[in-house]
Order: sequence, then structure tokens, then C-alpha cells
Amino acid sequence: MCEIFIRASEQSYACETRSLRLHGVATSLRLERLFWQVLEEIAGRDGMRVTQLIERLYDELVEYRGEAANFTSFLRVCCLRYQLLQAEGRIPLDAGVPIGSLNAQAVLEGLPPSLYDTQPLRPKRRAAA
Repeated sequence: MCEIFIRASEQSYACETRSLRLHGVATSLRLERLFWQVLEEIAGRDGMRVTQLIERLYDELVEYRGEAANFTSFLRVCCLRYQLLQAEGRIPLDAGVPIGSLNAQAVLEGLPPSLYDTQPLRPKRRAAA
């Protein structure tokens, strides 16, 4: 049984730290290379760079939760959710289909409570005129 897992390429679980800017603030994120690869695939589906995807995830998480606690772990969970939703056929395997084109409610419908927060999205804040 464990051979399935232990034969993973060492490169896939080697850590990689990337420096980036979130709204002009320099920061760094440390993830295993496999997670960076998945983030690159997700970003590419919508024509974004990984840094753009990360900034967008950060902004939307803060808007939804009010904070971005444990953000690196959140990114890992995003990668796992992406692959789980693909395996279940909820997200097309075809990387040419943008994530932004999918109906989020349809993708999430019927997920077990342990995988889906049923709290409604907060209305988007409008910039002051």
C-alpha cells in the first residue's frame, strides 16, 4: 500500500520559497513543489500568473472571512480541493476551461459539510466615490 506514496519523486515534496508582493507588500510563501505546480495549472486556466492567483485568493479570503489566517495552509487546501473536484468530475480535466467560467454553486452542490462552508458570500464592498 505505502509504495504508492513512498515512490513519489523527491522533487515533488521538496520545499520551494517564492517571494512575491501582495498589494505592494513584500512577502514569501514556502510550499512543496507539487503545490506550486498545481497553483500554476489553476492560474493558467484563467490566464493569470501564480502571483495574480495568490493575490486574488488572498483578497477574496479576506473579504469572505475578514482575515487570511494560516494562508499557506489555505493554499495547500485549495490545491487539494481543485484536484478532488476534478476527480469527482465537478471541475473539467480540460485545462482549457477557465475556472472563472464555471458555476461555483453547481460545482459545490452536494459536497459534504466537511468540504463546503455553507455561509453565504458577503456582498462585495464598493470603492468610495
